[in-house]
Amino acid sequence: MAALSRIAERLLARPLLLAPVLGAVAALGFEPLHLWPLTLLSVAWLTVATATAQSRFRAFLTGWLWAVGHFCTGSFWIATSFTYQAEMPASLGFLGVFLLSLYLAVYPGLAALAAWHARRRPLALVLAFAAAWIVSEWLRSWVFTGFAWNPLGIALLGPFDGQGLAPLAKVIGTYGLSGVLVLVSGLLLGIGRNRRGLMAGLALLVVLAPMLLTGLIPPPQGKMRYTLIQPNIAQQDIANPDAYEDQFQRLAKLSLPRTRGDERLVLWPESGVPDYLREGYPAYFYQESTYAGDPAMARRRIGGVIGPGSLLLTGAVDLDMQGDAIIGARNVVTAIAPDGALRGSYAKAHLVPYGEYLPMRGLLEPLGLSRLVAGSLDFLPGPGPRTLDFGPYGKAGFQVCYEIVFSGQVADRANRPDYIFNPSNDGWFGARGPPQHLAQARLRAIEEGLPVLRSTTNGISAVIDADGIVRQHLPRFVAGRLDGKVPPAHAPTLFARFGNMLPLLLAAILLGLSALVLSRARR
Repeated sequence: MAALSRIAERLLARPLLLAPVLGAVAALGFEPLHLWPLTLLSVAWLTVATATAQSRFRAFLTGWLWAVGHFCTGSFWIATSFTYQAEMPASLGFLGVFLLSLYLAVYPGLAALAAWHARRRPLALVLAFAAAWIVSEWLRSWVFTGFAWNPLGIALLGPFDGQGLAPLAKVIGTYGLSGVLVLVSGLLLGIGRNRRGLMAGLALLVVLAPMLLTGLIPPPQGKMRYTLIQPNIAQQDIANPDAYEDQFQRLAKLSLPRTRGDERLVLWPESGVPDYLREGYPAYFYQESTYAGDPAMARRRIGGVIGPGSLLLTGAVDLDMQGDAIIGARNVVTAIAPDGALRGSYAKAHLVPYGEYLPMRGLLEPLGLSRLVAGSLDFLPGPGPRTLDFGPYGKAGFQVCYEIVFSGQVADRANRPDYIFNPSNDGWFGARGPPQHLAQARLRAIEEGLPVLRSTTNGISAVIDADGIVRQHLPRFVAGRLDGKVPPAHAPTLFARFGNMLPLLLAAILLGLSALVLSRARR
């Protein structure tokens, strides 16, 4: 570690050239590689580069270039999604990732700019950088609808059967955890220089020790039984009417009860049911249905599969009508009883731009741009987190696919659920997207103190307990089912009570400490 400062000084000779490379290295700390020491070292370099920048503009530019490399690497899975549509050239995916990264990089650039003003004292700069990073990630999560994928602190999440430093998220949330990573990286800068550096190094070892501990928390015991299905449906077949019957048969065979009258919750993924399940739509919308335009028959057939004593939660699509006209669609989770009756639904609130709707359609569609998901009908957002009480099947919260990545926005605080059901279709996320998606679902479980049940079309499906530990999972491209009992929820965490007020409060405290260090330096 003593050589770290010397290496950093050499690298600082050409910081603008090295910044995007080292930013890309930092993204290797995310899943599936999880090389978190590289993230720490890269952020430590960025801290030094920011402190030695010769002007405000150079500080911003260093942080921005670092983040361009970081986001291009961490979000490369987006390019894969372009290969599953025929309306636009697949090569546009690479351009899309690059352009998105140019925008996302503004937030770390602004964090570096803010920290640069505290450069006179290294400790003040590290504190200010951590504070600014927290605020920048919070802003990134909601400005222009937000893109909260891969917050920096996710590198501190341990393996499936461990937690790393993630339990801190119960109090300070994911964005606060990112601030902690910046602080830990700052400790690296002082190691080996003097006695204080040695003490900082020892403190760092203590802080990082939990990253090495796995499997120490025994499985919690729940009461409500579940059957969670992963049908392994290929992405190119999801919107293919010729494959609908085969998809249903896969789901049906995997879902059959193993004991008569088994009371259980059956969980199917997003896109689990291609048929429209509600009455009242124009007849042509039912033409590709396997039930000759009879949604009631479709529901009864599905209910017959799960058997008496069960309740099915499945992804589906509802339509919004205005008179006889269809004005939009809803990506929903629908609850179906054994007799085919509808027991409630939740509509996805945080939609994916260009995936579920085309922003500025009137401008972009004439230019040849379209949605990445089949269909020209835009999806409409639901009202936000909602809890449905299913009696013996518990109080269910819902987050469909991508919306699970938004810290502090996944549970109804006024009506706390017993668990969160997160149906997803990760088939168009490439090889890196699904494990990153799962990691973010684990952080939501830790923050809220709630188990998360993920059913996906082709992986990774998982049962996550309220400590963020994966108790069961099915890998990608495997058809199968998971049976067990839903892990119990914890009492509401501090983060569950106050949300992102807490990481923002932490940012204010860090900023105040930075100002205190600077004021003492002037004396």
